[in-house]
Amino acid sequence: MNNMKMDCPVCHGQKCMDVITTTNEIPYFGEIMESVLLCSSCGYRHSDVICLDQKEPVHYSLKITSEHMSARVVKSQSATVSIPELGLKVEPGPKSVGYVSNIEGVLERFESAVKTALTLFDDEESQKNASIILQELEKIRSGQGEVEIIIEDPFGHSAIIHQDASKRKLELDEIKNLKTGFVTFEQGLE
Repeated sequence: MNNMKMDCPVCHGQKCMDVITTTNEIPYFGEIMESVLLCSSCGYRHSDVICLDQKEPVHYSLKITSEHMSARVVKSQSATVSIPELGLKVEPGPKSVGYVSNIEGVLERFESAVKTALTLFDDEESQKNASIILQELEKIRSGQGEVEIIIEDPFGHSAIIHQDASKRKLELDEIKNLKTGFVTFEQGLE
């Protein structure tokens, strides 16, 4: 564990922020660094977990039925999760987090996101489409529907852990089309 003091970017107090970092080995994620920033002056707090290992880019897919609801899902902060049949996709952004859940939990996350979006839609067609998606998600969770869930992770920290899941390496053109949630700089830009 490392601990150091720095100036607070919020209240601008000098040497009042503790920065604490630790590294650990976590199954499926590999080596991670946890960081916590705590300001003793204004109370600002921020924590983050960053995967330090980079693995082979991976694409997992699973045709989900009622028997797959408990299948383990490991989603890193850099992964894209999609259900193409329903037009649903969650791409990583600067505030993206990793989690360990199961298929039912992932469906609940999609359901929550659609419900949130539903409150923002003004037009009838968007409201209707969101309602249809919510009905389809409920059918799938109750075993009356079947869709494919896909997880693509350019850093290889994600997985669907079930004997029926398929796994393959992501191709270079697929990787280029993924958002990672991280700022990158490509060589040769003018």
